[in-house]
Amino acid sequence: MKPTKISFKYKRKKISLNVMKLNQFEMGRGLTFRRREKSPALLFEFDEPISFALTSLFVFFPFYAIWLDKKNNVLSVERINPFRFIIKSKKDFYKIVEIPCSRKYEGVLRIIDGQRFKKI
Repeated sequence: MKPTKISFKYKRKKISLNVMKLNQFEMGRGLTFRRREKSPALLFEFDEPISFALTSLFVFFPFYAIWLDKKNNVLSVERINPFRFIIKSKKDFYKIVEIPCSRKYEGVLRIIDGQRFKKI
């Protein structure tokens, strides 16, 4: 995983986030079997527009998935609870950012969902 920074606008606010950019092998794992407070925000990036499903079968905490286009415009945002089999965007995308619901990302999550972080 390579650390990198990504920025995008959501609800007219700019969000800048340090993320770990995943390679092809790491994309298969994502947040699976990670610990909530130690999990980094992840970036899945593709060369062409793509449509595929995520899963949260063995992710033991909620997280947000943000689907982006080539220019980092937000296409879709979804809060994903543990143990969902299929999670898909309605549109093709170039990037996905996964942000764990943890204290580390409380400020970003407050912008995204307008609420304070709640541990489940």
